[in-house]
Amino acid sequence: SSVYHLSGFEGKTAIITIDSRGEYATILLAVGEKGRITKLKEFYDPDSLSGLYAAMTDYLGFEILDGELKVMGMAPYGDPDRYDLSFLADYDGKHFKINNRLISTVGFRRYKAKSRGHYFSPALLEKLGPRREGALVDDPYVHYAAATQKLYEDIAVSLVTHYLYPILKDSGQLVFAGTGSMNVKLNHRLQELPSVKKLYVHPGGGDAGTAIGAASYATACQGTVLKPLRNMLLGPRYTKNQCISACRNHRDKPQWEELENAPAKAAELLSKGHLVGWYQGRMEFGPRALGNRSILANPREDGIAERMNSAIKFRERWRPFSPSLLDEFAPEFLETGHDHRFMCISQEVKEEWREQFSNVVYKDNSTRPHIVTHDSNPRFYQLLKFMEERTGYGIVINTTLNRPGEALVCSPEDAVDLFIGSELEYLIMEDILVTKREETDDW
Repeated sequence: SSVYHLSGFEGKTAIITIDSRGEYATILLAVGEKGRITKLKEFYDPDSLSGLYAAMTDYLGFEILDGELKVMGMAPYGDPDRYDLSFLADYDGKHFKINNRLISTVGFRRYKAKSRGHYFSPALLEKLGPRREGALVDDPYVHYAAATQKLYEDIAVSLVTHYLYPILKDSGQLVFAGTGSMNVKLNHRLQELPSVKKLYVHPGGGDAGTAIGAASYATACQGTVLKPLRNMLLGPRYTKNQCISACRNHRDKPQWEELENAPAKAAELLSKGHLVGWYQGRMEFGPRALGNRSILANPREDGIAERMNSAIKFRERWRPFSPSLLDEFAPEFLETGHDHRFMCISQEVKEEWREQFSNVVYKDNSTRPHIVTHDSNPRFYQLLKFMEERTGYGIVINTTLNRPGEALVCSPEDAVDLFIGSELEYLIMEDILVTKREETDDW
């Protein structure tokens, strides 16, 4: 419901949801028409495609519910055909069944090592070798990551092709939700299917999006036709005075000054190679920074990704950053034009831009773009226009305003705490510029 009723699609629409567990079904394939959803096929625990990916995430040395995106980022460095992992699941398009002798997808830990349980059995270790430790992208684990990603995509595409092709042949419209929809590589592959003319991925497709699904379903049941989702800026907002109070009341007493034009000042700092925290308006709902709770940088600055990692993000060196760019620049920068308002789908970057913007181009020459229009976020759009004036290109690196293991900042107090506790250079909150006091040797 969250993705169908808010897609804005008219006529028959193919629906797929993929989640580790879901409410009842781990995978749902359905059709939406005239505001009603008709189920075509459901799969249940223990046959969970997202659960398979999570178990392999655990085997590859990462934490589940966090490391899946790391596996996806690691996959382009490997050869997906080096190792065949098809023994993890039986599937032929119509049927899909997990090999539960090797992996657990229902939350039960099957193997214990160093006082810690894991979501795979000793039988998997006999086939693949010990759980990954040490180097991040070494053989064979980097190839296992690539093979896991390929298997995930192959199964999902086979299910869509078998169950949803008649609807797609008719309308070409596909919507996708659930935690599994956060895999932008799968989304790109779905987008490239010949039968798919329009793909809409819910930007809050994880567990939190269930609330949107419940609300949209209840509204639709009352006969109300919902408008398409315009943006995900659904959280709380704070005034300039509240931002000033957060600075005044903080124990470290950061300095601040009022700005006449915050977007212009941000573009000035970014064009000079500085890292800028950008805190504006209503907080984003969902996992992506969409220009209101963001850390920004100039993607053409040499070594800027390494600086962002050392200053605040502390991500693995092979994990890429993503860009926000003006809608008018997107057709020049990206190979094909699709709906990239919410950073949900990867897209190939045109060859002539790959070297110049290498900080936001992934190993496979793709990126996860966020296309900004004046209607979707006027203030962030202004910032990008000022960047275009200063650098020639309306594009920035955009990553979430948080530290590893912490939630996206919400309140001004959260933002100031993060700023003081990191090596972030500048923080712009509404219409004030926040900087740190110079340290002295005085006691």
